[in-house]
Amino acid sequence: MIDAAELKRRTAELLAAQPPATTDRLDFLRARFDAGLAWVHYPEGLGGLGAARSLQAVVDAELEAAGAPDNDPRRNGIGLGMAAPTILKYGTEEQKQRYLRPLWTGEEVWCQLFSEPGAGSDLAGLGTRAVREGDGDWVVNGQKVWTSSAHNARWAILIARTDPDVPKHAGITYFLCDMTDPGVDVRPLRQITGEAEFNEVFLTDVRIPDSRRLGAIGDGWKVAQTTLNNERVAIGGMRLPREGGMIGPVSKTWRERPELRTHDLHQRLLKLWVEAEVARLTGERLRQQLALGQPGPEGAGMKLAFARLNQEISGLEVELRGEEGLLYDDWTMRRPELVDFVGRDAGYRYLRSKGNSIEGGTSEVLLNIVAERVLGLPSEPRTDKDVAWKDLAR
Repeated sequence: MIDAAELKRRTAELLAAQPPATTDRLDFLRARFDAGLAWVHYPEGLGGLGAARSLQAVVDAELEAAGAPDNDPRRNGIGLGMAAPTILKYGTEEQKQRYLRPLWTGEEVWCQLFSEPGAGSDLAGLGTRAVREGDGDWVVNGQKVWTSSAHNARWAILIARTDPDVPKHAGITYFLCDMTDPGVDVRPLRQITGEAEFNEVFLTDVRIPDSRRLGAIGDGWKVAQTTLNNERVAIGGMRLPREGGMIGPVSKTWRERPELRTHDLHQRLLKLWVEAEVARLTGERLRQQLALGQPGPEGAGMKLAFARLNQEISGLEVELRGEEGLLYDDWTMRRPELVDFVGRDAGYRYLRSKGNSIEGGTSEVLLNIVAERVLGLPSEPRTDKDVAWKDLAR
């Protein structure tokens, strides 16, 4: 049984063998993975030790105190938060050995090829086709959209339709797609912020070996649920200190700029500060529950709260700053590696937060998930669940 003392001992051994001050960053990260200190709840040989998830904080604190480098998790959030747990659950041993180590170290960035122009909220209605040539490769054709980090990614998690003759949820298969393969065309989508962190991806006769299929043929929707549940937790349940996230900048402005204060703004800030703190503590409780198993639909509630709070807090910040809040620092078209809410100005936070209720599952869809899967309310009537995908109106 691995406890906190044992983890501290192993961390000390790593630091002695690979002193952060004199060890190349990538070499240190690889050594950390091999020592089982990357994600301690993963199995031995895959960056972990089979320890309790909650003990990861022990390792992180020891390494941070020693000045050790981290794997820059914001740069590969889709890989760490979504692809990795899905590969761990459904991947073959060969897939786990091939993909997890360079994913965790950041050598290979991942993106997500799920949403399509005609299949966003109704994701199971996707039309990207994967057709197998005999017993060989799958040939994929279609278009994906709103793909974060596709311009930086080496790999993608992809769901495609492999059987149009069965109901839409049953005819989907899950693949791992090499973003450098011929036929993969990534094009930027410029946002209201001026940036293009999202992309549209066109797939034209992209060949994917069957060895890069994740899960059984036709089980793609089941596999994707692991990805989506982890996505909502990754977005809405991230670990934050008190006044972390959006509430931090507006609280700082309130303290430092007394001339901007009004009674109405004070009441609204107090309300949002309390709600942000409740959401932070709820996220901590959710992470503790995760230590006992896989994430479930409860993550949808955290994602809902995250989106609503970000939009209300950023709106309050713009109002608090008055005319200053209408200014915008930089509308340059660029393709960033990550989203930094607190590193830009109030105008950026206000505009970027508008996407929080769309990305990672729209708030409308998530409300249905909470109603049906958390509260146990009756499902909405559906007329398309038992109809072959090819016969659906589009």
